[in-house]
Amino acid sequence: RESDHRAWTPVSYTVTRQNATIQGLIQGKAYFFRIAAENIIGMGPFTETTKEILIRDPITVPDRPEDLEVKAVTKNSVTLTWNPPKYNGGSDITMYVLESRLIGKDKFHKVTKEKMLDRKFTVEGLKEGDTYEYRVSACNIVGQGKPSFCTKPITCKDELAPPTLDLDFRDKLIVRVGEAFSLTGRYSGKPAPKVTWLKDDTVLKEDDRIKIKTTPTTLCLGILKSVREDTGKYCVTVENSTGSRKGFCQVNVVDRPSPPVGPVIFDEVFKDHMVVSWKPPLDDGGSEITNYIIEKKDTHKDLWMPVTSATVKTTCKIPKLLEGREYQIRIYAENLYGISDPLISDEMKAKDRFRVPDAPEQPVIKDVTKDSAVVVWNKPYDGGKPITNYIVEKKETMATRWVRVTKDPIFPGTKFKVPDLLEGCQYEFRVSAENEIGVGDPSPPSKPIFARDPIAKPSPPVNPEAVDKTKNSVDLSWQPPRHDGNGKIIGYLIEYQKVGDEEWKQANLTADSCPETNYKVTGLTEGLTYKFRVKAVNAAGESDPAHVPDPVEVKDRLEPPELILDANMAREQHVKAGDTLRLSAVIKGVPFPKVTWKKGDHEVSPKADIEITGVGSKLEIRNTVHEDGGMYSLTVENPAGSKTVSVKVVVLDKPGPPRNLNISDVRSDSCYITWMEPEDDGGSVITNYVVERKDVASAQWVAISSSSKKRSHMAKYLMEGIQYLFRVAAENQYGRGPYVETLKPIKAIDPLHPPGPPKNLHHVDVDKTEVSLVWNRPDRDGGAEITGYLVEYQEDGADEWTKFQTVPMLDCVVTGL
Repeated sequence: RESDHRAWTPVSYTVTRQNATIQGLIQGKAYFFRIAAENIIGMGPFTETTKEILIRDPITVPDRPEDLEVKAVTKNSVTLTWNPPKYNGGSDITMYVLESRLIGKDKFHKVTKEKMLDRKFTVEGLKEGDTYEYRVSACNIVGQGKPSFCTKPITCKDELAPPTLDLDFRDKLIVRVGEAFSLTGRYSGKPAPKVTWLKDDTVLKEDDRIKIKTTPTTLCLGILKSVREDTGKYCVTVENSTGSRKGFCQVNVVDRPSPPVGPVIFDEVFKDHMVVSWKPPLDDGGSEITNYIIEKKDTHKDLWMPVTSATVKTTCKIPKLLEGREYQIRIYAENLYGISDPLISDEMKAKDRFRVPDAPEQPVIKDVTKDSAVVVWNKPYDGGKPITNYIVEKKETMATRWVRVTKDPIFPGTKFKVPDLLEGCQYEFRVSAENEIGVGDPSPPSKPIFARDPIAKPSPPVNPEAVDKTKNSVDLSWQPPRHDGNGKIIGYLIEYQKVGDEEWKQANLTADSCPETNYKVTGLTEGLTYKFRVKAVNAAGESDPAHVPDPVEVKDRLEPPELILDANMAREQHVKAGDTLRLSAVIKGVPFPKVTWKKGDHEVSPKADIEITGVGSKLEIRNTVHEDGGMYSLTVENPAGSKTVSVKVVVLDKPGPPRNLNISDVRSDSCYITWMEPEDDGGSVITNYVVERKDVASAQWVAISSSSKKRSHMAKYLMEGIQYLFRVAAENQYGRGPYVETLKPIKAIDPLHPPGPPKNLHHVDVDKTEVSLVWNRPDRDGGAEITGYLVEYQEDGADEWTKFQTVPMLDCVVTGL
């Protein structure tokens, strides 16, 4: 019967064996069974099963696990996975048993010690180079099932696979500003490769906008809200010990351009149009500028009017302007991704800014010949535009019509040789300047000139005379001729003649070797007497000679030295330290004197530059210091005598350090400082002294007096017990001199004195060998605590006092009397 029913159902009536098979039971139901024996007499009592029996298939061990695979191999570990058996034997799997066998050995050994239900296991602690095979069994409540099929022999060694890289992006990527973009891909390799992202060779790191995600097989770089600075060459590197792979992508984050760069330059301004220019934007937005949009606005109106929106040049003509009105220009840059903010110009009035050049000044005519003349002029104001040409015109003085002298341009020179003049005619010339606006007014006409060669010889030189002589030379001087014959004086010819001779000798061979009105005739014989004469020469020839009135005897002329002092050689010369000292004088004398500079009785300093010329001498000392002061003398001497001048030089400088710095009358809150004036006051009156103090524990000096003219100071407000240093410096109008400092610190304490005498000394007890004494404290302690009292005694009539002892208290017993 079923366990939940009461009715019994017969199964068999003819069973003679002691067993029976019962058919038709329902799986999963529980039944009770009973059995009775029967003979010919009848049926005996039933025997019943004690407990219900659940109908189910019989339980066996599980089948073998399936799909045993090796997932990873290293030099000391093996990772395996498997799938459950197809049939678990009618009972749940309780664990798996993994076994291994070293190739060459017979037995399998259990690898797992603890109970294992996972279907993945890593065998560790293996020996590199060993070869194993593995199998796995499943267990249920009945027991351990058959093992799986064995793996292939597995040798323990690191698996190596070079990296692979499969990218989802192309070589180039264009992104609008503000949008996000990502670069993704897949990779593999053994051992697991390292993934690195770079931008323009710089390693990228995560932040608020940059996100990097890497799994064992995928890689991803994401950038949120892209900006222009994200433009660049991105690179992903996948690398392990066997090699590396790289992927690249050029990302261009594009935007509308930045505004054109100002200011707007008005290259040309006219009454009806302007020409403006500007510079391209600093940032083209990552895409080349396709065009500029130019607009104009009359400043009296609010309306912007288009000029053009189809130019890629950075210059533009603004047409159709009204004369006298002020305009502003607005310029936008445009690329594929939009239009920039505008660049707005300053206001500009529409009027002709440029004009033709001014008229040149009256030209000057030079180098006139019978058929040509050179016209020279100065450059006039160019009217705001560069001069490109000059126009030179000529006309005969009596004519009315001006004629251009050449059709060729005359530039940039400001002189022109006019050809093709008619000899003997009188001409005037004028010049006009031209720029791109037009031709300016002509200059005033030049002074009239006749076209003819300068043909007249000059008149003789005037007043030739011998101005100096030596034992072998004579210096001549004269004045130019009164008439140059309408020709430039080229120079002069000088001739001399020994008295008694008839032949004149030339002192110079060509006139241009003596262009000036003086000449030194050399190579003469000492003691002889000579005559001299001079001729003037121009292009037409030599003038008549002018004679030196008297013959000249050649011998040395003696003139004692003479000194003409310059202003800087007055009796006393003051110079500030660091400035340059200059002493100079004009020197005369024949022969030229020997020059000697001295300072006191010694040579001047080597740093002094001494210059001696044929007319004077100069002494110069740069960057003077106080030591450069003193008495300088200049001596000039020649055979005719000598002359000496002296000048006292005072180099004005800061004073030296004060002397004999002394500290006295030290108290707990003050001390008295005295000193003497410096040995050197720097050449100027000392105006004041600066007194400073410093606590020895501090690095800072503190000024306690800076305007005192006295050579003493009471330093107040000291801190009792602190040690102080003091220093003093002198000042004059050129600055503050060096400090003089106390050699050792001064401690701020009151001075100590011996205490006063004890008061009211008397005895209070007397014995045959001792006396008891008492007394009171003295009125003054001398500035320090009393440390004790010295007791002495003297026998009556004796001269000497005997020391007994020093006691701390106000009483004492004198013993041993």
